Amino acid sequence: MELDRLDRAIIAALVEDARQTYAEIGHHVGLSASAVKRRVDRLRETGVITGFSARVAPRALGWTTEAYVELFCQGKTKPSDIALAVAKFPEVVAAATITGEADALVHIRATDVRHVERVIERIAAQAFVVRTKSSIVLSRLVDEPPGASLDEVAGAGQVRETPPEAALR
Repeated sequence: MELDRLDRAIIAALVEDARQTYAEIGHHVGLSASAVKRRVDRLRETGVITGFSARVAPRALGWTTEAYVELFCQGKTKPSDIALAVAKFPEVVAAATITGEADALVHIRATDVRHVERVIERIAAQAFVVRTKSSIVLSRLVDEPPGASLDEVAGAGQVRETPPEAALR
């Protein structure tokens, strides 16, 4: 589906704050609330917008420790098999196949290092896992962006140049 300037502006507004009313978004993009609703409905029906969610601080849930675990798998383990296996663990917040020596990279959040260790042991026990290599996160230097601005999504394909030192302020 081809997205026009208004679709991109609506998406940017929703990324910034999905709790905005259609009227508020319409005010920003120059459409009526009903026109925004029709576009959002179409974007949902076509799969451009896949859903809405709440972002919760992991620390608030007691998940204060995180690790990245490289998985080295036997033979030609299918990515779908890896995905099915690691998705069983609630501590796994993300997983991806990667280039390099490892076959996959798994991101774990847990209550403490011992909890991370238990999760890694359970993952390593999967039949296809030959070995793992893990790294515990000491501190986050760059975290998830707070949300895309209207300009970033509306001007897709354009790169916003922000000097690194400005981002640290």
